[in-house]
Amino acid sequence: MLRRIFKDKGKKKNKNSSTLVPTTACTDLVPGLGGAVNDAHERVNLPMVKDSAHDQEQFESTSLGRLPAAEENLHGAGFMNTSKAGLKLTLNMMEGLFADSDARAGSLSTMDKGDSAKNAYGQGIASRDEDQIAAGVATGPVQAAYNNAQMFQNATNVKIENSTFYSAGGDLHVTNNFSDALLTRIPYADGAGIDSTKACLEGTRIEILDEIKGWVTTTDANTPQVLWLSGPAGTGKSAIAHSVARWWMEENGGIGSCFCFNRQATTRHERLFPTIALDLAARIPSLKDSLNKLTTSQPALATTADVTQQWRKFLQEPLTNVPGGIAEPVVIVIDALDESGGPLSRSYILSILASDAPKLPSNFRILFTSRPLLDIGEVFHNASGVRLESMDKLSQSSTTHDIEFYSSWRLKGVEGFGNLDFSQLAGKSDGLFEWARLACEYIKYAQGLLTKRERFEELMHAEEGKELLDTMYMIILRSILGDRPRDSTISRFRSVLRIVLSTLEPLPMDSLNLLHSAAVRQSQDRARYNVGAILHPLASLLSGVSDQSMPIRPLHSTFHEFLTTRARSGPFFVDVEDVNRDLAHACLQVMQQHLCFNICKLESSYVRNSEIADLGERIKGCIKPYLAYSCRFWTEHVKVIPLEVELAEGIKGILLNEKMLFWLEVLALLKLMGMVPSMLSIVASWLQKKDYEEVSAAARDGIRFARVIGGVISESTPHLYVSGLAFLPKNSMLSRHVKAKFPKIPRIVFGGAIDWPSLQLSIRGHTDSVTSIVFSPDGKRIASGSEDKTICIWDAETGLQVGNPLQGHADKVTSVAFSPDGKRIASGSLDKTIRIWDAETGLQRGNPLKGHTGFVTSVAFSPDGIRIASGSQDKTISIWDAEAGLQMGNPLKGHTHWVRAVAFSPDGKRIASGSYGNTVYIWNTQTGLQVGNPLKGHTRGVSSVAFSPDGKRIASGSDDETIYIWDAETGLQVGNPLKGHTRWVRSVAFSPDGKIIASGSYDQTIYIWDAESGLQVGNPVKGHTREDCIGFS
Repeated sequence: MLRRIFKDKGKKKNKNSSTLVPTTACTDLVPGLGGAVNDAHERVNLPMVKDSAHDQEQFESTSLGRLPAAEENLHGAGFMNTSKAGLKLTLNMMEGLFADSDARAGSLSTMDKGDSAKNAYGQGIASRDEDQIAAGVATGPVQAAYNNAQMFQNATNVKIENSTFYSAGGDLHVTNNFSDALLTRIPYADGAGIDSTKACLEGTRIEILDEIKGWVTTTDANTPQVLWLSGPAGTGKSAIAHSVARWWMEENGGIGSCFCFNRQATTRHERLFPTIALDLAARIPSLKDSLNKLTTSQPALATTADVTQQWRKFLQEPLTNVPGGIAEPVVIVIDALDESGGPLSRSYILSILASDAPKLPSNFRILFTSRPLLDIGEVFHNASGVRLESMDKLSQSSTTHDIEFYSSWRLKGVEGFGNLDFSQLAGKSDGLFEWARLACEYIKYAQGLLTKRERFEELMHAEEGKELLDTMYMIILRSILGDRPRDSTISRFRSVLRIVLSTLEPLPMDSLNLLHSAAVRQSQDRARYNVGAILHPLASLLSGVSDQSMPIRPLHSTFHEFLTTRARSGPFFVDVEDVNRDLAHACLQVMQQHLCFNICKLESSYVRNSEIADLGERIKGCIKPYLAYSCRFWTEHVKVIPLEVELAEGIKGILLNEKMLFWLEVLALLKLMGMVPSMLSIVASWLQKKDYEEVSAAARDGIRFARVIGGVISESTPHLYVSGLAFLPKNSMLSRHVKAKFPKIPRIVFGGAIDWPSLQLSIRGHTDSVTSIVFSPDGKRIASGSEDKTICIWDAETGLQVGNPLQGHADKVTSVAFSPDGKRIASGSLDKTIRIWDAETGLQRGNPLKGHTGFVTSVAFSPDGIRIASGSQDKTISIWDAEAGLQMGNPLKGHTHWVRAVAFSPDGKRIASGSYGNTVYIWNTQTGLQVGNPLKGHTRGVSSVAFSPDGKRIASGSDDETIYIWDAETGLQVGNPLKGHTRWVRSVAFSPDGKIIASGSYDQTIYIWDAESGLQVGNPVKGHTREDCIGFS
């Protein structure tokens, strides 16, 4: 759904109505176009609140009906071919530009649609009187790179300036016939599917394969739907996984998906469930329809990295609601789950497979393999819906027989080798298929001084006491590099392998060569060799070496571990300690050299990306893997190294000129716009130093821009320039540094936004009013409590929900608080309990804390995270041990009415509490005694209290519509009450530096105050229908 922005809802226009009047210069360029636009202008003033689909039909019939005359003249004027869909797309794109934040996110509390739409991209654009958009007004010579772009000639002279926009609410349902193309928004993990070359050799592993096939096809309703096949490295788990996938999907034509993890593809876990969903959607029409609707109604979900959301929205919900169900079995194979990242990222997937996957329809089967890592075992050994199988359970005789059979097949035709030799190889392998594979490769392709037989004997007499695979790796590397390789040889080996092992996604040979050259800045011999010279001899250890288009990666995870562990690899040790610095420089250098305007040569902004038949081929040909990698991962390399001038200057060279837009263009084409806010947030934090404040500000500016324009340019990338750049606020960093370099884009002649709107992101998800919000200590997440009895966790950058709602309270949630380390969340409820939650897993920790006899109205963690304070309707404050869940001492008594708010001082020695008795109390947390007299001044109940960061002041908000500031030591009022609100003040908060106080009220405003002078700062921020809670990040 795209939102059209309207105002007045059908009321008669007057001279003050907000109208963007098409200029004569715009419509007169093409005879016939003005009439169509004028019809559109008149049409959009009709009411469009409920029956939007009917209005859309009328709009098309009256406005677009005049386009044929305009089309004929467009050709005569030398413009690109257009159509009804062309103008319609332009309108839709621009509407999406202004309403994108609202359409994607929604509101944490009930927001007025009109206000949210207006604020999404600046009230000045959508609601100023008679704003006019003029096109083709050059302010200086057009640079050659842009002057010849036919796309710009068309867009600037025809498209945007003839559209009129209004601000108000109302949804417009767009019924475009491009449902299949919508799925392209969902990222797919290329190269993660079935690889038949990795399957078991025919005639081997028959026992375990037959067992798994029987598990897949059984109709027994009690059969566990998830099977975990575990085993040590090298035992052949991956071969079994690929064999099962090939048997089911290729040989039987069954519905299924195969997904293989890889140690180097560090973010592949973010594409696990989207890839599986797309695979299944190709065979399940209802799932395909669900994904199409999802990417239309919630476009930000298409690129979310939240695996819990992906599972729930892409798979669990649509698959459990398939009309009539799915008759045949559906098989999902996930290989090498132990290589899906660290324990934290893996924990979400483990939780899903253990708890949620068994809830799928009974004919679903999920097979996954991994090494028996501790974190995986802890989850699945106690999971009721999971079947456990281990490679260790296979008989030794069966494994030895299979390896002997494999060796005979692999060395077939090698002169001088027979059954006895194959039997010896199988015996030496100790059950490791990977060792047998390497041994056969080593023997069969013997080079150098040793014969095939001598190599065989070397393997048979290899030293004992070491890991078998380590010994094999050492033998192979010595045969290639020598027992005592020259310094220059080993230096080049390490230089190349450190890049191969450290890229966050594997790259093909040409891209590795370019990235390596850019990374090795000081090497005197960098021009004397190609990485292929080092990598080709390692073909038995690395995949992709023989194919220029294939990504290069270790064939087995143990080779990566071997090379990066000094005690195991000795002279062949590859130090990857400081490689991120080199890769960060390399990525920035690649971007600086290879980013360019309209990189895929898109001819027109009239069409969606999905409607360009050869766009995939263009992307493949124009955005080479090294550029795609650099654009995607440069911030990941930057964030783990200290700030340095050279690197900061490189970032400055991207963010403070047109390269910033070219970078966004590439990410839009790669369908990665959803990652931009988090990437630029990394940069803004990394550059927090006086010398680079402007660059850090540019990064934050880019976040705002991406949030607004991201959905639009993901659909039609040229609108990055045609629409997004044209309507930038005048004071934005992008406008000041970049806009002048594109003189042929449309420009706002009158009015237009000056600054970015205060509202940056609005979030919707709760089904009832939000009562409390709090930022995590690192500012990356938001927790919200609601009257719907749940707590939700949100990504603060994207506004997307993280995981499922935390459920357990039996009544409305009144208050939430993060622990200082961000690992726990405390919540209070009208059910009279406090609950503690694991912020990562969403699981409740321990039992509810019980003791209050009335509603729990407020909770707060102590600064050390050891204690929790709670205020209640029972007029008391209780202090709890946050780990044990036990009450510490007696309740603090003194208030004569409900306690509505509690807050710890920064040193944890005091608690401030506000009550409906119009007072604020201060308590000693050690003795439980009241400190001094109650703070009196408010004439109605106190609903919020907050300590300043230095602990010297306390702010209190009240139903008497005022905010008071108190001296925390003397209890005296500081200055006059802060007045401005016209209804109850329900929330107050100090900024992290203590200089600002924010207050939220039922008058639907947020006020910002100078904490020293008590003066109001700027105008009130409006948007919500009421303000129950506010917080600073």
